[in-house]
Amino acid sequence: MLCYLHKPRTLPLRCFAVFRRVFVQRDEARQIAAVVQRGERQHTFRVGSLLFRAVGRLLPQQMDAFHNEAAIFPVGYHANRFYWSMRYSNRRCKYLCYIEEHEARPLFKVKVVEKGHDDVVLTGATPTGTAWAQVLEAVARMRSCSGTLKLFPVYLKGEELFGLKTSAVTRIIESLPGVEACERYTFRYGRNPLMEWPLAFNPSGSARSEPKGSVGSIVGLVPGVLSLSPGESVAAAHQGRHSKSAQYRRMKAEWKSNVYLARSGIQGLGLYAARDIEKCTMVIEYIGTIIRSEVANRKERLYEAQNRGVYMFRIDNDYVIDATITGGPARYINHSCAPNCITEVVMVEKENKIIISSCRRIQRGEELCYDYKFDLEDDQHKIPCHCGAVNCRKWMN
Repeated sequence: MLCYLHKPRTLPLRCFAVFRRVFVQRDEARQIAAVVQRGERQHTFRVGSLLFRAVGRLLPQQMDAFHNEAAIFPVGYHANRFYWSMRYSNRRCKYLCYIEEHEARPLFKVKVVEKGHDDVVLTGATPTGTAWAQVLEAVARMRSCSGTLKLFPVYLKGEELFGLKTSAVTRIIESLPGVEACERYTFRYGRNPLMEWPLAFNPSGSARSEPKGSVGSIVGLVPGVLSLSPGESVAAAHQGRHSKSAQYRRMKAEWKSNVYLARSGIQGLGLYAARDIEKCTMVIEYIGTIIRSEVANRKERLYEAQNRGVYMFRIDNDYVIDATITGGPARYINHSCAPNCITEVVMVEKENKIIISSCRRIQRGEELCYDYKFDLEDDQHKIPCHCGAVNCRKWMN
């Protein structure tokens, strides 16, 4: 019996089609965190006829006006909707949907993009409003005249056409910092915590994004100054035999196991102790881009024009740490009138570092906080305090 061994033939892969069901496991919490924390960037994913582009953001003073019972309206939201044309009965075109701010109220904008025609921009004060109402009425008339399937505009809502009620988009919007202040809105998925490292974008989640002062330690949105008092540094006697440099190196190696980011009981996002932390322990460093005071003043105005919360911490009279874009999780530590942490400036390798240290023993799961020590302001510029401490001063400034 003869056996012939044939060399196996190489079969090139000509198609990537899969003729069976494929299940892809994904970390949805991590994906949502990435979109929220990089809200100024374009994120493209498609759900049916909706192409999601950007989630936008909301500042604390916008929460009350920028939502209703059905949806939340982040400023800077952008999505594209492919829908029936207003000019042709059997053709679709692209509708670019935006949410902007006008006179402290949401402005809904729909830009109609159709090949062979000039772009048309429609605006309205509500999602359905003037914008989508005009589109739906025109489509209904066109379909009625052409004898195609009738459209009932009364049953179509602007929130749905904007994509604000699409499940994937709703999950992202409900994870925006501070949305728990939207009292009229009915949450569908709950306030999911974000636990993505590193934090590259500031979505105005901490109470520290509200105070403001160009020459203060932290710059935010209303007048105020936070400063380090001389007595706030941790005394060398309490540091034991370990030098500041040694403690700093240890903190830099272990800080991720010290803290975690989650929804704050005070406001927006907050930082929590991931383990028991002893008194006088360096917990985390306040990091960011080191800039001069003059540059900080210009950047503050720029960030406010971009509808951002502003995170800045002064090192000395000449330099400021700008954590608005490139900061770490320490910027999310909230204010409290009964703090468990203090801030101190430590000289390490001939550089000043701002360190958050514990001023008492902190139990695992306890939210970290420190006293912002803003300068006193008149009643017109008062910032309410929500720390809930027994000795709460009711105002941060």
